[in-house]
Amino acid sequence: MNKKLTLIALIAAWTLPVFTWAQQPTVPAARQPSAQTVQATRVAQTWSAAQQKAAQQAAKSTVNYDEDAVGPYTLEDPLTFADGRKVRSKKQWPARRQEILEFFQQEMYGQMPPASRIWTEVLEEGPTLAGFGTRRQLRMWFRPDKTGPRIDWLIVTPNHVEGPVPTILLLNYGGNHEFLFDEEILVTEAWMREKHGHNGNRASAETRGRFNHDGDRNVYPVGMLLARGYAVMTACYCEISPDPDPGYEEDGVTLQDRFAYTGVFDLWGLRDPAREDNTTALGAWAWGLMRGMDWIVQDPALDENRVVLTGCSRLAKAALIAGAYDERFPLVVPVQTGGGGVPLAKRHFGETVETEVAAFRHWYCRAYDKYAGHTDQMPFDQHLLLSCIAPRALLVEGFDGPWFDTKGEFLAVQAASPVWRFLGVPGLPKVEWPGDYDTSAIGPRLGYVRRDQQHGISAIDWTWMMNFADGVFGMNKK
Repeated sequence: MNKKLTLIALIAAWTLPVFTWAQQPTVPAARQPSAQTVQATRVAQTWSAAQQKAAQQAAKSTVNYDEDAVGPYTLEDPLTFADGRKVRSKKQWPARRQEILEFFQQEMYGQMPPASRIWTEVLEEGPTLAGFGTRRQLRMWFRPDKTGPRIDWLIVTPNHVEGPVPTILLLNYGGNHEFLFDEEILVTEAWMREKHGHNGNRASAETRGRFNHDGDRNVYPVGMLLARGYAVMTACYCEISPDPDPGYEEDGVTLQDRFAYTGVFDLWGLRDPAREDNTTALGAWAWGLMRGMDWIVQDPALDENRVVLTGCSRLAKAALIAGAYDERFPLVVPVQTGGGGVPLAKRHFGETVETEVAAFRHWYCRAYDKYAGHTDQMPFDQHLLLSCIAPRALLVEGFDGPWFDTKGEFLAVQAASPVWRFLGVPGLPKVEWPGDYDTSAIGPRLGYVRRDQQHGISAIDWTWMMNFADGVFGMNKK
């Protein structure tokens, strides 16, 4: 790049987003491949562990951590239809929103699974946290005979507040038993990635209550959340569908190409290998969160109008997707999503499309593969997904690790902000990219904040989240 242009791009990177609005191309229609193409796709869509490892190594060699190397890029205007028409009134926004959501289904996250009826049973109920809370364990099925895939939810409600109470809804990584020391909480039987304290690919009771231990980079302060008047509802994402690490294979096929599509995927029939927009793991986890909302709607102890949907890292991606697609969620707080979540892909900084599709093939549909190394050809970016949450509330919480490109998060929120204002609610405060712990970019309905230290959800992340939620729900009024 010309040195003068590089300097201009660098100056702009620290002041305003480096983008221009562009007219969006027409969303492509679904493809109807020939029989020969179907067979070729069947071969192409399965990788060996060696192939995946090689792809990962190649992708990592392209990672950029240099802000100077971020060139100009073009972002699509969220208030312009794909055919170039402007969104002129609030009545037109739902159609534009649907257009954006359909595009993300076709090009990135795959088709969202259909909604499902739920059948439930309370397995156990009792006091917890020295009597300050009540614990319930709810088993959820999706067939009337209560067979097949299921999700076990842990619901903890405060005893000092008359219901219905606001609820924090999230998925967890290691099992519900890690939230509290209560021996009654079931240890999930689902297959999961190998982690410290697990028995191979199974959860272990040894990690019971681990999020109450000092020094863990992830904190889930259930007692404090109850003290603030909120209930907590959570389930292990592995019970929705397994999340195998890259490189593991069975019969010459990576687990990400086969095993990842079990669990609730069994509800939706065989996958069509010829399609490039099949449902993905991220879509399935988002679907699971929507089913959690189905329960909140019918639970008299929980207030469906005051729900905080959150998650950290890959589960923040799932929360973001669920919040974008399901308008029942009034408040979404993704924490440190990394690439494929909030950050702008076109910045090509930190985690990139190349690394995403090489390391996490089951998270994204195959149509997304073509943008690896070609983000300049992407007719969309993550700010469009964020805009689909408007005019509901959104708080993005970032982390300074360069892999997570939290500046790209801020720029995505900034680019989506005009939609909030267009719909008649406050957008992002008009400030420059704030420093660590600076809350000046948190507005009443849309906000951004970041911190340093380690990747994970910390006590201060929860504090920002609860303060924001109190404001959105009017709970900080005397």
